Amino acid sequence: MNTTPPRETTDLDTPERAQALWQKDKDHFIHPFTDFSRFGTHGCDIITESEGIHVQDAQGNRFIDGIAGLWCVNVGHGRREIGEAMAEQATRMAYFSTFNNLSNVPATLLADKLADLAPAHLNHVFYSCGGSAANDATVRLVHYYFNRLGKPSKKRIISRNNAYHGTTYMAASLTGIASNNWDFDTLDHLVTYLSEANCYRRPEGMSESAYCDHLVQEFEDTIARLGADNIAAFIAEPIMGAGGVLVAPEGYLRRMQAVCRKHDILLIADEVVTAFGRLGHFFASEAVFGVQPDIINCAKGLSSGYAPLGATLISDDMYEVLSRPQGPGGVLSTGFTYSGHPVSCAAALKNIEIMERERICDNVLEVGPYLEERLATLSRHATVGDVRGSHFMMCLENVADKTTRALLPVEARVGDRVADEAQARGLIIRPVGHLNIISPPLIWTREVVDQVVDILDQALSATTDGLRADGYL
Repeated sequence: MNTTPPRETTDLDTPERAQALWQKDKDHFIHPFTDFSRFGTHGCDIITESEGIHVQDAQGNRFIDGIAGLWCVNVGHGRREIGEAMAEQATRMAYFSTFNNLSNVPATLLADKLADLAPAHLNHVFYSCGGSAANDATVRLVHYYFNRLGKPSKKRIISRNNAYHGTTYMAASLTGIASNNWDFDTLDHLVTYLSEANCYRRPEGMSESAYCDHLVQEFEDTIARLGADNIAAFIAEPIMGAGGVLVAPEGYLRRMQAVCRKHDILLIADEVVTAFGRLGHFFASEAVFGVQPDIINCAKGLSSGYAPLGATLISDDMYEVLSRPQGPGGVLSTGFTYSGHPVSCAAALKNIEIMERERICDNVLEVGPYLEERLATLSRHATVGDVRGSHFMMCLENVADKTTRALLPVEARVGDRVADEAQARGLIIRPVGHLNIISPPLIWTREVVDQVVDILDQALSATTDGLRADGYL
């Protein structure tokens, strides 16, 4: 797939340079989602090189990337042709505003391409700088939409516990992961949370079908309590990402969409993670789950992380309302300086070209079930309570007791332990509390899957030994 020749080693790999970089990073860089109790002593591992499915740190250690950077480097690292497309655009025209009836070539071509790839009714694109901003912009546009329709009371957004929608103010408020908002304020008057669709932790003895009924009824009951005239939209990740790679029961999203249609509530699909191939399709909402959202938000894999970019895809019906003239002096007064940034859009166009040329979605459809099958073998380990996900979006849930599904105490740091043991063996995965997430570049092969599962097997064995030695098991 990615045949770019490896680059030569640079002086970044010298011990002195590595130590100096580590200290500067520790002294000056405020990292997102930092555990300061650990950062104060350990600092960060600085990644200096990347190629294909591998990354390298400042000490020269080489790792398999098991998280695609952060759910996003879908076509793999070091794609020279993406860099060249960005450089060509930067020298031709690096930036100009897209406000006030101005545009640029890459943004226009990308909007046309996204309309072609998306479900047929989503033909209009609003650009942002990433997933959080896309979700923020969406709420603003949804409120504007209902105001234009003469329904100004429809303001509340229905989200879900353990949902992740970003960390800008509105997106953080939509996020239902409690620990994300400790000591932060949120816009509680605008958001109501439903239960997450967590099949592993559904009530004892309840079938998956009955569980789906229960979740849908909760939505109906919430609408009855709040009043449909006060609810603007329901936002959902087709598969929950950072909240634990939670796959809903069969038919859940279709039934939730039916409830939305019944009560004049918009359906927003947050496909920041699931779009651009992670589940084997450019967009998963319709192709995988059979729903037709009013809005799809995407980012991450849109540019494979080569440049910051987000996009909100809006239905024809919604656009008809948004585009109605306001009268003299009126404009759609929302947007960002970097909306439709030409260099980012050039990166996205080349990224999509690569995905289509190399049939990367087909690779996910072929290798993804094998990844699921091989990861399932890890359930033999004492701490692995659940292996779940779909295709290139997977998760291990670590527990103290498989029968009761009881969790280990937070201080056991089980997710960190597994991730540390894996990294010591040449694989980077993501720890999230008691979970370990695997969301690799979409160019993994069966051979890479076998290598990764072997590493995880060793890492889990070492983790179990350590937990027993420390009295947690």
